[in-house]
Amino acid sequence: MTETVTTANVRSPAAPPALGGAGLFTVLLAAALPLIDFFIVNVALPTIGADLHAGEAVLELVVAGYGVAYAVLLVLGGRLGDLFGRRRLFLGGMAAFGLTSLACGLAPSAWTLVAARVAQGAASAAMLPQVLATIQAATAGGRRARAMSLYGATAGLSMVAGQILGGVLVAADIAGTGWRSVFLVNVPVVVVGLVLGARFVPETKSQKPQPVDGPGTVLLAASLLALLAPLTEGRAAGWPLWTWLSLAAFPGVAVALYAVERRADRAGRTPLVPPSLFELASLRRGLVLMLPFSIGFSGFMFVIAVALQSGEHLGPVAAGMALAPMAVVFLFVSLAGPRLIARYGSRVVTAGSVIQAVGIVLIVLAARRDWPHLDFTALLPGVAIAGAGQALQLPNVLRLVMSEVPPARAGVGSGVMVTTQQSALALGVATLGTLFLSLVPHQGMRDALVTTLLVQLGLVVLTGLLSLRLPRTVG
Repeated sequence: MTETVTTANVRSPAAPPALGGAGLFTVLLAAALPLIDFFIVNVALPTIGADLHAGEAVLELVVAGYGVAYAVLLVLGGRLGDLFGRRRLFLGGMAAFGLTSLACGLAPSAWTLVAARVAQGAASAAMLPQVLATIQAATAGGRRARAMSLYGATAGLSMVAGQILGGVLVAADIAGTGWRSVFLVNVPVVVVGLVLGARFVPETKSQKPQPVDGPGTVLLAASLLALLAPLTEGRAAGWPLWTWLSLAAFPGVAVALYAVERRADRAGRTPLVPPSLFELASLRRGLVLMLPFSIGFSGFMFVIAVALQSGEHLGPVAAGMALAPMAVVFLFVSLAGPRLIARYGSRVVTAGSVIQAVGIVLIVLAARRDWPHLDFTALLPGVAIAGAGQALQLPNVLRLVMSEVPPARAGVGSGVMVTTQQSALALGVATLGTLFLSLVPHQGMRDALVTTLLVQLGLVVLTGLLSLRLPRTVG
């Protein structure tokens, strides 16, 4: 009798740790923070420039420094979580994110703010990969599907909400903090997250952890820097020689990265970015689709913020609130995503691209018709419909990318996925933002906005075509 009771109360050592509701809320809260901070500064940049006497090139570094550091270190952050424990890296990264947010909020000069933003991006890279890796390792079946759908919804909503929140905080000027509140607001959120994380997030790590891939880490960082640094800083700096040399070096560094990682993979080691991981059709095709989607998404958010503030002379609140319908519709449509994907498979993503395209066309028509009086009412139909289309794409693609990644490689897989997304977000600001700002002196603000939106429309069409190659069933 006693022996039976004892056996029944012993938990199988093979049973994976479970991520409960409170733990899922905590990791999703952490997932929202880095994405909100990527977009929250868009509407705060004019105020930051005026207060810190910063020129355009330095202000672009406030955005780019965060984004590049974040993108460069994400895969390494995922590997370190596999190696040392995802909960440990999660809590350490979150604490660092809180401290660097405080440093941003207290920055006495523009260059100090740039340095703090770079450090904040590095902290994000330690924290965020652990979110997806923990979900992948500590959930299964229907719980994992729901958790991944919620992660996707959180990611998309954070990008839109960040811009809205930035406008509200700047205008509120809480206790005279002005733009500084967009960073200081992170500190109490991080404190809550650390308390909840220490109690509710389970520890997971790879059963066969591999040491850090030094050559792969250096080459990945070099390739991303060679691409992102000149694209994000080139226009504001006047395209000096170093930008062209850096872009010319990118293909060679990328080929060297692939060769080194492939050799390590064939030798039985686990490289930083395993080429064998891309043999998973769901991951490979999902990442390819994510590139044009994320470039268009972030480019639109940056361009619309500049157009509404500099062209329409709207305040930060009005500029941010113009996107509120997109956030509201995104939230409700994304909640229906799991049921739709279970019934119709990946064709939901294709339908989303069509709906988003309709929304962008409506925004283009509104810009041509109502400029220079493009306000909340004029934008409402277009941004709401575009938000619905985005909600049918992003959460489902993120879920599909990770659907076949084994738990043992959850950190590596999540690092690769988030790096792709973050790099594309940075490229969106760099490419569409540069296009828009370059066209303004020649075409005027309205026509530059319309042209840039039409380029985004092309990216949405490409996303729709790529979605036809996705595996029909999403695990």
